[in-house]
Amino acid sequence: MIYRTLGKTGLRVSIVGYGASPLGAEFGKIDPEEGRRAVHHAIDCGINYFDVAPYYGRTLAETRLGEFLERKRHQVILATKVGRYDVDQFDYSARCVVNSVDESLRRLRTDFIDVIQIHDIEYGDRSQIIHETLPALRALTESGKVRFVGITGYPLMQIVDVISQVRVDTILSYCRYDLFDTTMDSMLTPAAKKYGVGLINASPLHMRLLTEKGAPDWHPAPRDVVEVGQKVAAWCRSQGVDIADLAMQFALDYDDVATTLVGMSKVAHVDSNVRAVGVTPDPRLLAEVRAMIRPVADVIWMEGRPENDDPGAVPKQS
Repeated sequence: MIYRTLGKTGLRVSIVGYGASPLGAEFGKIDPEEGRRAVHHAIDCGINYFDVAPYYGRTLAETRLGEFLERKRHQVILATKVGRYDVDQFDYSARCVVNSVDESLRRLRTDFIDVIQIHDIEYGDRSQIIHETLPALRALTESGKVRFVGITGYPLMQIVDVISQVRVDTILSYCRYDLFDTTMDSMLTPAAKKYGVGLINASPLHMRLLTEKGAPDWHPAPRDVVEVGQKVAAWCRSQGVDIADLAMQFALDYDDVATTLVGMSKVAHVDSNVRAVGVTPDPRLLAEVRAMIRPVADVIWMEGRPENDDPGAVPKQS
C-alpha cells in the first residue's frame, strides 16, 4: 500500500480508501458476512481510510461498519458525515448536526470520529454552512468527539468559495477526477493547495459508469455520456482489459489526491482495487480510451440548489 498525508491533518491515509456506501445496500443487496470479510481483508491489505454516512442505507451502512470494525477501530481512520439523511432530506442546522454526530458515534461503536464532513453542501444554504454548520462541528473538536472537519459535494465552485472563507480540513469531491471528468485538477486542486486542505477523490469509476456492469438506472449523467461509457467498456473488453482496472490506475496515479474512495462490499472488490496501487496505466490503452471519451469529457450535471451549480452544468438524465 502507498500512503499520503491528508492536507494539514497529519493523517497518513492509504491511497485507496474504503467507501462503505455499498454496506448500506446503496447499489443493491449484499451478503453482510461477505461485507464483514471485505472490511477485514481491506485492513489486512493496508487500507486504513474508511468513509461512511448516515445517508447510506439510511443508517444501515454506519451500523454495519461499526459492527465490522469491532476490535479493529484502532487500525483505521474513520470518516462519516452530517447534513444529508435521505434523497430529499437535509438539515444543516447546528442542533441537528451535533445530534447527528452523537448518533453516528453510537452506530459506529466508537468514542470519536477522525473526520466529520458536511454531506453534499450544494443542497444547503452557503451562508448557513459557513456561519452555523462548520462552527458547530469545529466546536466538537474541543470535546474530542471529532478530530477534523471537512465538506463534501459535487459542484466545485461552491467548495472553492467555502474554503476561501472559513477553515476546512478536508474536501471530498466525487466524479470530478476520473476518465470522464478531470475538472478537479483545474478548478479545485489549486485552491486546496492554496488553503492547505486535504483532497479526497470519490467515485473514480464515475458511479459505476466505468465498469463492466455499467451505470445504474438512476445515474445522473446525460444519456450520451452513459452510452460512451458502454462503448468504452466494450472496447476495453475486446482488448482483454477490464475498464474498471484502467479507471482505478488512472485515478490512483493523481498525486494531488490523498486518498481515492471506491465502494466495496466483497473481498474480490478489495483485491481488484489493491491491485491497481502503484500501477501506471498502459499509455496506448489510456490514449485510446481518452480519445473515445473526448466528445463527452468533462460534461457535468446539475446537482443541488440552482445557485450552487457550476457553470455549464446540464440537467440530469431522465
